[in-house]
Amino acid sequence: MRRPSILLVDDHTLVLEAFKKLLEPEFDIVGTVTDGQNLLPVATQLKPDIVVLDLGMPQLNSSEAGRELKKLLPRTKMIVLTMNEDPEVARDSLQNWASGFVLKKSAGVELVTAIRDALQSRSYVTPMIARRMEENFIRDPKPGQQHKELTNRQREVLKLLAEGRTMKESAKALQITPRTVAFHKYKIMEEFGLKTNSDIVKLALRERVI
Repeated sequence: MRRPSILLVDDHTLVLEAFKKLLEPEFDIVGTVTDGQNLLPVATQLKPDIVVLDLGMPQLNSSEAGRELKKLLPRTKMIVLTMNEDPEVARDSLQNWASGFVLKKSAGVELVTAIRDALQSRSYVTPMIARRMEENFIRDPKPGQQHKELTNRQREVLKLLAEGRTMKESAKALQITPRTVAFHKYKIMEEFGLKTNSDIVKLALRERVI
């Protein structure tokens, strides 16, 4: 049985070696990248199942690179591994391209868990960051809105959208039409007073669907 393939991206060689040692018993480390300029060509050549990406790489706008990789390798899952504890950075990454957000100071088991979740099309966020994202969640204070509850279908749609799936991809996963996904998306946004796609991610975290 083929083991999941992983590309590690970090500019610190010692860090790369430590993560290789951690992951090799369960996963196939197909390559490492220490130079931000080499990320896109190496990733597109290797086509790994997972890219573990350090946000602090020199000569690399990791956010733009993540978006570009998402376009070039739509089936590849990307996990952020970073020292950055800003919940808004996590929100932006998860909303636009990442499947996981893990702090470097977290236990190694978190990275393994994040990879396993990503392979199952689930999102993973370091608990401390998840709590901060939840605390920053802003709901429109309309009367009675605090008592709103998501339907089962709304929860399914919310989960997929928060994971970065397009409406077309969500429709395919749920075996419904994109128009139906759009209906549920905008119904959720209306009922919970959401204004942007980032609010969708925050609601998904608050409702514990991701």
